Amino acid sequence: MTALDNPATPPAGPGPGGPNPGPLLQLGTGFQASKVLLSAVELGVFGALGGGPRTAAELQEGLGLHPRSALDFLDALVALGMLEREGDRYANTPTTGAFLDPAAASYVGGFLEMANSRLYGFWDRLTEALRTGEPQNEAREGRDFFAELYTDDAALRDFLDGMAASMQFVAGPLAALVPWDRYASFVDVGGASGALATRLLGAHPHLTGTVFDLPPVGPHVRERAEAGGVGDRLGFVGGDFFADPLPAADVVVLGHVLHDWGLDHKKALVEAAHEALPAGGALVAYDAMVDDDRRHNVFSFLMSLNMLIETPGGFEYRAADLAAWCTEAGFSQVDVVDMPGPDTLVVATK
Repeated sequence: MTALDNPATPPAGPGPGGPNPGPLLQLGTGFQASKVLLSAVELGVFGALGGGPRTAAELQEGLGLHPRSALDFLDALVALGMLEREGDRYANTPTTGAFLDPAAASYVGGFLEMANSRLYGFWDRLTEALRTGEPQNEAREGRDFFAELYTDDAALRDFLDGMAASMQFVAGPLAALVPWDRYASFVDVGGASGALATRLLGAHPHLTGTVFDLPPVGPHVRERAEAGGVGDRLGFVGGDFFADPLPAADVVVLGHVLHDWGLDHKKALVEAAHEALPAGGALVAYDAMVDDDRRHNVFSFLMSLNMLIETPGGFEYRAADLAAWCTEAGFSQVDVVDMPGPDTLVVATK
């Protein structure tokens, strides 16, 4: 006897016109769709299609896919909107061609590569993080990820490439939305390999810039600056921004930095920026900030949970919170600027 035959068995769900469990199931299994995309990046699907459409057989052979799963995998990417298919030939969409083909200047796949190799596994322990409040990365095993990272140049390069990819989301808007004509210099605090700084200098030839980061990053900054044609205008200062004063400049940039830290450290960085700036200078900060009502910005809440998994005290915050910290530190004017994508920009003037 089945459940349908037994009148004592309650129905599996509401009838026609009632709530639909489909969205619940789709969200609950969303990791499957995510992993399909991440595996496609890892396998090089989008780069293989950078030269034009290819058949399933060509992709199967070129990417080393097993015949049992190749067609389902490729058609799953079509169904997810990541590939287009005409007849038996697959092609990148305009979006994946622009952002996931490694040959494209706007490639952001490095961020997804890091999400695949690093974040995906750690998120399996989110429940434990929610119960303990403790990071679930290398710190769970008593290891210091950054201490290890900065002693392994190959691993450091991979990490910096991932950070550079994440800057693609903000570099263009930041170059356009900040009134850079008012300023002559900037320092990018925690600026990694200088990807953002290089883009800003390329867009504004009158500027000079400095990247302030831990000393092992220096060679990577100089390499990127030379490749970007701004080696004569981009400098590097090695240091620890909680132990050393920030280099003086007209603008202090804190991009994807404040969310890494707890409240006291956030406030200390804002105060350090105020100290480093001249009168009329500006703090430029951006993160995936939480919306004021705390109910709409899904990306921000997920990023904040990622800070739980990756850091001892980091969290995302509202623009209003940062404005309050800036006022407390002595800034006279604070402007909140919407940017395309998940990030919010705050400009505080001294």
